[in-house]
Parts: sequence; C-alpha cells; structure tokens
Amino acid sequence: MTPKEFERMQRLNMLKSLCFEDHALYCWSFDKDNGKNPVMKVARDYVDKWSDALSGNTGLVLWGDVGTGKTFFAACIANALVEQNVSVKMTNFSTILNDLFAESDKNKYLDRLNDHSLLIIDDLGIERGTEYALEQVYNVIDTRYKSGRPLIVTTNLTLDELKAPADIPHKRIYDRVLGMCVPVMFNGVNFRKEEAAAKMEAAKKLFGMEDKK
Repeated sequence: MTPKEFERMQRLNMLKSLCFEDHALYCWSFDKDNGKNPVMKVARDYVDKWSDALSGNTGLVLWGDVGTGKTFFAACIANALVEQNVSVKMTNFSTILNDLFAESDKNKYLDRLNDHSLLIIDDLGIERGTEYALEQVYNVIDTRYKSGRPLIVTTNLTLDELKAPADIPHKRIYDRVLGMCVPVMFNGVNFRKEEAAAKMEAAKKLFGMEDKK
C-alpha cells in the first residue's frame, strides 16, 4: 500500500466513524443491493447528482412501511458519498435527543450536526412526543434548513400523515421537512420478513427440520 493509499484509507475510516453510530452500516452499499426495489435508482441518481443536490439544498423524505428498505437506501447514499470524501452524518432523533439533554451548549451541538454536508435522520416519528422533545426535533430540522445544506429523513409515517398531522407541534416539524425534502415512497415486499423466512428455511434444512408431507 502506497502512502497515498494509506492516507486515503485513514481518511475514509475517519469519515465513516463520524457518519455512522452503528458499525453494521459501514458495509451497506450499492453492491449489496439485491435489485428487487426499483426505487433504489433514485438513490444512485442522488449520488450521481450530488453537487446539484448540495447546491440546491435538495433532500429526500423516504416514507413507507416498516422493512421496505428505507434505511438501506439512506445508508447506500451515505457510504457512496463518504467514498467521495463527502462529510455525512447518519443518526436518529432518539440519539440526538439524548445527546442534547446531556449537552450544556445545545447550539454548538447543532452546529456540529450542520457541519456535515449531508445529514441523514432515520425513523422520524418514533421519538418521544413530549413538548421538550418536539421542540428539539423542530430546532434540529429548522437549523438544518437555515444551514442551506440538504437533509434526508426516513419515516414509517404515510405522506398523508406528514401532510396533515393531528397537532401544531408535529405540523411545524413536518411542514419544514416537506419544504426541504422530496417525498420518495417505499412499498411492496417487507425485506426483513423475507430475509427471516429465508433464514428459517435454511435452519430447517441445516438441522433436519424439513416439514413432513
């Protein structure tokens, strides 16, 4: 390995450690795509046109049922951009809220989030619904909007739920998200259930548990 290659590997490892809190996501990349979800083309296009997305502050809100590939989609984008030396942060509001609660200077924390060229927030809508939590969620989204940098959000909420929430605090949050992010719908196969079924079948064969006719 040349010094230049070693330096690049170190830089890549640093960017990945900053991007992901879950090491399992390090290898969620386009070469692991099974080709079953046609919406993955949007993820590839987003990476290919990253400079336009960055300059236009164009984000995505990935919505749909549990297990349909939203987090995988987002992680593929994150890894592809990190490979291009782009600073990306992928996190969720549970982590953000815990960090903010322990942080003495909340503005500095938000500034650190917005230092990243792309911010990805997984599972919008599962965070605590307290007044404090919702205010902090809005602050994160709003400061991201003001930073002029793109945001990608995943959620199990429907587009109708995002457009017409039941209360004002959620409306403020979702209106801001929809003002920054283009909706991308995920539907069809629940890949987690499909994978679990395949593992069960493999286990039955491995341990001689095939169904008797």
